[in-house]
Amino acid sequence: MTAEITAPRRERLAALLSDGEYVIVFANAQCKLQKFRQDKNFLYLTGLNHPELIYVAGKYGSRFNDMLFIERSDPERIVWEGEKLDAKEATRISGIKQVRYLDEFYPTLSGMCPLMQVIHANLGFAGLNQPPTLAMHMLQPIRDRQPQIQIKQLNDLITPLRKIKDNWEVKQLQKAIDITGQGIEDIVSSATAGMMEYELEATLFYRMQMNGLQAWGFAPIIAAGINAATLHYEKNNCRIGENELVLMDVGADCNGYSADVTRCFPIGKRFTARQKQIYSLVLGVQKKVIAAVKPGVKLSELNDITKKGLAKGLIALNLIDSEDQVGRYYMHSVSHFLGLDTHDLGGREAVLEEGNVITVEPGLYLPEENLGVRIEDDVLVIKTGHKVLSAKIPKEIKDIEKLRRRVIAP
Repeated sequence: MTAEITAPRRERLAALLSDGEYVIVFANAQCKLQKFRQDKNFLYLTGLNHPELIYVAGKYGSRFNDMLFIERSDPERIVWEGEKLDAKEATRISGIKQVRYLDEFYPTLSGMCPLMQVIHANLGFAGLNQPPTLAMHMLQPIRDRQPQIQIKQLNDLITPLRKIKDNWEVKQLQKAIDITGQGIEDIVSSATAGMMEYELEATLFYRMQMNGLQAWGFAPIIAAGINAATLHYEKNNCRIGENELVLMDVGADCNGYSADVTRCFPIGKRFTARQKQIYSLVLGVQKKVIAAVKPGVKLSELNDITKKGLAKGLIALNLIDSEDQVGRYYMHSVSHFLGLDTHDLGGREAVLEEGNVITVEPGLYLPEENLGVRIEDDVLVIKTGHKVLSAKIPKEIKDIEKLRRRVIAP
């Protein structure tokens, strides 16, 4: 991510600010036990994938001003952690010309406080009995000394910007989706009964790494049999039994942007009659929902189409008696926004616009039959309707069974 990409984003941010409105975004801290993952709002505005940085921007009168705070170089830490980001490199990557050091943050902020009316910050959410987030902790002195300044969640301000994907963002998503799809095909054409779910996960992760993608967008779900009836099953530690259906909800990360694709396949060479029945119902409904995606439609309207379609099929299968019982087998929403976060910014009542990327993922969950089916595609909203970014990843029964016939029994 370069200055050519992030500078226009900051210009659009500036256009949203009124006199006295400021933005303070904290980079994530480094966790010693896992790879660093950047705060997505910080990454979006600066392109900097480094810990312990602060971005400050604001408008006084009609003048927009922004700056970056970085760590000072520490020879002892360099031995353990390597070179830190210096001012010249920070400006080269981000395009932000004013760069100061972290120990100057509070003195600089104190000078700005008389100008501030509102601060938008990536506050996050501290759970019950959990310590305050980094942003909450860092802004507490401002709350204490300047109680007249309103401190608000940055997400409310930045959502309209992040919802609209530019061409560069769509390319990152497409690459993540394409490589995820290659890994899915690897799995479907090789998995056999008796394998562990985590072996399938490893197959996809290998494909990702061999193509230069080093992280998941979210914790992968590889769920066989009854495990597929748990919506967010993440253990991936069970042995796959004969004739079970396997559900994979997975997505690679490419430059911070996550794919989110779900496919199901039989561990046998073909779907059983019951698997085919439920799968066909879900697939048919998914196609109807995708066909309805266009500018002006709400996510909640897509979910209404889903519930009506699934209910009609479930009634025909004698699984429910009326539409209001569909919640027995379908418990989630059909769509969410996709981007830097897997569940990206934007609510269920949001009206779709050109440049949005969403998922379409109906499902049915029958634990009493050791069965769960979900089919998920990633869809770009375009002026004339939609484009399915994950269209190349097989989901038709005939195509999945064709891949299954490639399997060589152990």
